[in-house]
Amino acid sequence: MPDSPATLLVFGASGAVGRHLLQQAGAAYRLIAVSRAPPADASGATWLRADLTDARFAWPAVDGALSLGPLDAFVGWLARYPHTRLRRIVALSSMSAESKRASPDPAERALAARLVAAEDALHELAAARAIACTVFRPTLIYGAGNDRSLAPIVRFLRRWRVLPLPLGACGLRQPVHAADLAAACLAVLERPLTHGKTYPLGGGERLRFDALLLRLRAAVPGFVLPVPLPIPLLRLAARCWRGAPAGAAFARLREPLIADNDAAARDFGYAPRPFRAAEVLPPDAAAGIARSI
Repeated sequence: MPDSPATLLVFGASGAVGRHLLQQAGAAYRLIAVSRAPPADASGATWLRADLTDARFAWPAVDGALSLGPLDAFVGWLARYPHTRLRRIVALSSMSAESKRASPDPAERALAARLVAAEDALHELAAARAIACTVFRPTLIYGAGNDRSLAPIVRFLRRWRVLPLPLGACGLRQPVHAADLAAACLAVLERPLTHGKTYPLGGGERLRFDALLLRLRAAVPGFVLPVPLPIPLLRLAARCWRGAPAGAAFARLREPLIADNDAAARDFGYAPRPFRAAEVLPPDAAAGIARSI
């Protein structure tokens, strides 16, 4: 990167990781945050109202791009936009590319295949254009209240005051805070050792799934009743609940879904925090739930 602040496009800037990244970047980079609808409290960057699927949009000249949203959409953008000045890419994929590859659910297998195909296409495009590229595969992301894994569980506990506790759910989980992913994105920008690589990224603590649920329960104010239930019974009950996990998710409750952080720690000093259950829902999100009950 040049001595003067590099200019970076940030796709997905209004998401969980993007919000933290804008706060952490400081003056080291000139950030152009891309969003179809910039948030009301937009700050920390120049906000560009745009849609990366719009092939007619005139994109500004930039040094690099951070893809913090859907990876396949970003790859499509890059394929349509052969910008010769672009020299650095950091992109988020998902550990689902690995963990759901052999899922009994066809939709989950298709998701894993799309992620892997997008990762491969991104590395190929970047190599062909001499763009330094780094891809992350994070585990469960939390810390903004809008994830589809842990935040819904906390909302359920706050509303119903009961915790269905699956018996024998011994599979390890490794939630990663969005702020730690944002820090990782910034950390690799100046690290040539990370070029052309894909890193799994998990949090700083591994927990059995049942222990993770109990940690979430302990972080919810007030009494929450734990109700131990066999996994087959939970799977049956979930069929009657809109928004419940797919059946394949119950099959993974005994399987480890974790990341080996060793390569990331070695190459760019990755050191994520242990799991903080109280931060799954930010204070403003938690207050909104309290008012609705």
